[in-house]
Amino acid sequence: MKLSEFILLNEEEKKYAVMNNAVALAQRSYPDTIVFLFQLDYYYIEAYCNKTDKSIEEYRVLPDANAISHYLEAIPIDDLLN
Repeated sequence: MKLSEFILLNEEEKKYAVMNNAVALAQRSYPDTIVFLFQLDYYYIEAYCNKTDKSIEEYRVLPDANAISHYLEAIPIDDLLN
């Protein structure tokens, strides 16, 4: 699915596309929200999940790997280098 096609989907269609076609990569936690990072084709999607009711509040599209640098910095690679 092209990035432009994903952007035009409604919330239910986005949820279906992410849950059935995307690959889960990482997550970040905040006091009220968990942010899940997915890859779909050649772009990334963040799904903002409300911790209280487990609903997805928002999808944010990230067009390239530069936009996910904060996730990459959190991955410990020291053990991989030894």
